[in-house]
Amino acid sequence: MTCLKHFLFLLYSSPPCLKRSLMLRRAFLTNSSGILLSRIFGFLRDLMTASVLGASVYSDIFFVAFKIPNLFRRVFGEGAFNQAFLPSFIGARHKGAFTLSVGVIFLGVLTLISLLVTLFAPYFTKLLAFGFSDEQVALAAPLVAINFWYLWLVFVVTFLGAILQYKRRFSASAYSTILLNVAMIAALYLARGREGYEVVVWLSWGVLVGGVLQILFHLPSFIKAGFGRMLLAGCKHWRTHKEERQNSLRRFFKQFFPAMLGASTAQIAAFIDTLLASFLASGAISYLYYANRIFQLPLAVFAIAVSTALFPTVARAIKNQNSTEALFHLKRSFWFLLYMLVFSTLGGILLSKEIIWMLFERGEFTRNDTIESARVLSMYMIGLLPFGIAKIFSLWLYSHSKQGLAAKISAKALLGGTILSVIFMQFWGASGLALAGSVSGFLLLYWTIEAFGAKEFWGIIQDKKGWVILLGLTLVEVLLIEGSRAWLFGKVV
Repeated sequence: MTCLKHFLFLLYSSPPCLKRSLMLRRAFLTNSSGILLSRIFGFLRDLMTASVLGASVYSDIFFVAFKIPNLFRRVFGEGAFNQAFLPSFIGARHKGAFTLSVGVIFLGVLTLISLLVTLFAPYFTKLLAFGFSDEQVALAAPLVAINFWYLWLVFVVTFLGAILQYKRRFSASAYSTILLNVAMIAALYLARGREGYEVVVWLSWGVLVGGVLQILFHLPSFIKAGFGRMLLAGCKHWRTHKEERQNSLRRFFKQFFPAMLGASTAQIAAFIDTLLASFLASGAISYLYYANRIFQLPLAVFAIAVSTALFPTVARAIKNQNSTEALFHLKRSFWFLLYMLVFSTLGGILLSKEIIWMLFERGEFTRNDTIESARVLSMYMIGLLPFGIAKIFSLWLYSHSKQGLAAKISAKALLGGTILSVIFMQFWGASGLALAGSVSGFLLLYWTIEAFGAKEFWGIIQDKKGWVILLGLTLVEVLLIEGSRAWLFGKVV
């Protein structure tokens, strides 16, 4: 198999796997295009936020308030819930009753937690940003209470999307996040000219409006697919098949918590970075946020889109005891991601200042903010490749019901990254936090490959022609960037 076929694996397939490869291609294109459009609107939102608030105490306050909801949005939306729910849903005999049970439990728990956060917002705010002063905590607490209710909404969105993916309907989940960004952009537009704190209040309410719009966007596809009738049938089977329903729930929760930890290492690391950055100078949280938003773009468009589309195919192949087919798809996915992520990493590092300048430097966002954010972005981009590649190899563990092992690997990598964060922030501030997160990505990849199997991994990467072409293309990329930098951007900094 040539390197060109690896690189364009979405366009070419061997005859035995043609049908599944075509479905994988459609799923990838749907996910990646939806993610790309969502991130474009997200950048427009961040552009407006940077212009209105800059890297100030008000932007720090909002990003702290939005951190937990945004963390869960990424964790749920990027596969953690699906990796546990879909296998259990497929195996459940009475799918309606099982689905209702999962929904009722999660919504009940999230409602209780959200009420507690609302009642004791200052205490939770202090936990989220331990380095904040009492005055900052007082300002942030009401915003934390408002934003926390988005957890309830984002679960419903993820829940509906997971059920739709059972019938390979990815479009609603892929495109719905655009509505969240549109609602937040509208809130910023309506709040323009107001005092900084008023702006972040409007922005927080925009988050909730966006969540409601996301739910409404899913409902037509959900009803059209016939899942409304499934839930009605579930009401009838709720009590008559209680024991079977409880067995399905136990299997689900046994897989859910390890899957959630295993799929969210990068997001949890970013959350810890925010907590530690609250001890640094004002603006550090914002530098991390703006840089991480850019880092997340290639990670989502390539790694997350590929892993989301690939998981059902690999899971079915493993279930049918067809490891050869599973490895075939993993190999093609690996080479595609390797090329895309290496190109993105080099571009992100070499053009870090130019990217931040082009996107954010206007209004309250100053030249110094650009320089500091660019340093953080360069450190984040170092970890793009390991985090992205680890995602597809972790699918092998999930398909073999080894969520517990994946969670242990993630926990070790997270612990190592956290220790390094505490050390590095003493020397390099926010940039040190980002660098520590990237190092944890390499630890995650190493231990994931070790669990996957060194022999199998060697079989996937053993392609001399592929490596030579990759080296040649990266050299061309470096020459093109360095040769066109002055012409495209002038003297940015």
